[in-house]
Amino acid sequence: MSTETLEFQAEARQLLQLMVHSIYSNKDVFLRELISNASDALDKRRLAGLTEERLRADDLHISVDTDPEARTLTVRDNGIGMTRDEVVALIGTIARSGTAETLRRLRESKEAAELIGQFGVGFYSTFMVADKVTLLTRKAGEPTGTRWESAGEGTYTVETVEDAPEGTAVTVHLRPEDGEDGLHDYTDTATIRRIVKRYSDFIAFPIRTAGPDGTGELTLNSMKALWARPRAEVADEEYREFYRHIAHDWTDPLETVSLRAEGTFEYEALLFIPARRPHDLFQRDGRHGVQLYVKRVFIMEDSRELLPDHLRFVKGVVDAADLSLNISREILQQDRHIQLIRRRLAKKVMATVKEMMTGDADKYRTFWREFGPAVKEGLLDPAEDRKAILDVASFASTAGEEPTSLADYLARMQDGQDKIYYMTGESRAQVENSPHLEAFRARGYEVLLLTDPVDEIWVEGVAPYEGREFASVARGAVDLPAEDVPAEHAGSYAPLLGWLGGALADVKDVRLTTRLTNSPACLVSDADGLTPTLEKMYRAMGQDVPPARRILELNPDHPLVAALRTAHEERPEDPSLSESAELLYGTALLAEGGDLADPARFAKLLADRLTRTV
Repeated sequence: MSTETLEFQAEARQLLQLMVHSIYSNKDVFLRELISNASDALDKRRLAGLTEERLRADDLHISVDTDPEARTLTVRDNGIGMTRDEVVALIGTIARSGTAETLRRLRESKEAAELIGQFGVGFYSTFMVADKVTLLTRKAGEPTGTRWESAGEGTYTVETVEDAPEGTAVTVHLRPEDGEDGLHDYTDTATIRRIVKRYSDFIAFPIRTAGPDGTGELTLNSMKALWARPRAEVADEEYREFYRHIAHDWTDPLETVSLRAEGTFEYEALLFIPARRPHDLFQRDGRHGVQLYVKRVFIMEDSRELLPDHLRFVKGVVDAADLSLNISREILQQDRHIQLIRRRLAKKVMATVKEMMTGDADKYRTFWREFGPAVKEGLLDPAEDRKAILDVASFASTAGEEPTSLADYLARMQDGQDKIYYMTGESRAQVENSPHLEAFRARGYEVLLLTDPVDEIWVEGVAPYEGREFASVARGAVDLPAEDVPAEHAGSYAPLLGWLGGALADVKDVRLTTRLTNSPACLVSDADGLTPTLEKMYRAMGQDVPPARRILELNPDHPLVAALRTAHEERPEDPSLSESAELLYGTALLAEGGDLADPARFAKLLADRLTRTV
């Protein structure tokens, strides 16, 4: 038959240039695209064979053949094949979306999601590595085939072939190997095996190549997509082995989570909760995210968009029937399907953690010890389900050595208590010894001890839990039921309070309190002010935060405070009273783990005072 020479559609020529020079970051993916096209063709023939006996075929497979001397690579399938008109439509043009507007957007943003999944676009990637590409195809059930050939320079040839086998064979005439340009030796069996293992290992059809001595056949892919098999059919050891492979971890996972969504948008997920935190969990450039597959074709190693950041430790795979990718399949588009997957996966993981919490206490304790600080980061994002996070959270508490859930805290609340009391700090020992807890302990009120850095932030903006607000015992005026400063104290201490407010420049106010039982004084922040720990965090992040002036609260029942009131009444001009005020303020600061502005002066005042009393 005569050969016909045709020109590429204008937009197709532009796409060819983009494909060769700027679309893909890794030239290896041309083989992924060809195998993906072949897999689609096999799927179509399998489905067609269910309704038409003549289209059925045994042993549906993909072959990858190489010829080092001729420097060619051929990907062949016995799938549905194409007619001459389909070849011209799918390769000579950008099928069904080949408009100048599409290419304009593509050049400007490289976002042309509607192009993905069509034979023509993935096929163009071969010109990154080829001097010439030859395609031979015959539609299943048709009498003749078609040969297409092009050097990617603007024209292509098409001819009818009488004896073409059913299916499609794409022969890539390879350019010379060039390591600096990312062009590998694609006639090398080891290179082919590596690429197939990375991108196409779970393709449902066997991918074969010639044996080492040129005889026999080797199957390059495992075809074992565990996520596509019912959980009852997969042994636990298979899951553990798969986890160790994708997570690069030598330990077994703590829990396995599987999910299948069907309907208008289909996807499958197989996720694993590790038993220990990765070393880069809190590093900005750490490896986070799950692996993304589309129709069992590997697309992305660390797809961060598919899980919220506070679940970044979860490993696994998501395999979608279709997703909005950019044309190189290397960037996910933010569409409603991505958001749907993200919400469903997060909900499933949190439900699994809750099951561990109620059904396997040892597993849950391991999980929260390793990943609790990361999970609580989700409380900072109003878009996340904060209630679900708080449901599975546990916190140290004054009620005992073991952490407690919020549900258990609420069950132990006293009659009349309407707040969840907490205190933040750098360590449990520091918080437990704080004078702020004295009155709460004495009256039997449980206080949560929050010592993770993220705790300083999320408690500021989280909504009430089961109708109970979170209240810091170290901020604002304490409001314990049926506890007020006696009226006689308020009057008799007024002169001392006023004098201390003027004598201590670092304090905003001085007042009496009922939050203390053993200590003479403590420092508290305004109800809407920064805590000292939060100030330190902001400064560590390079933010210039002015020092917050705090409130000095006095225990009117403490002998030292009573003696200071008497001394001020009897000798208000005594200069030693100012030193006593400094010492009182300094001890309150030290008791909460704060830093003295002038430690040397405080030590000298204390030594002088001790000398006079010994």
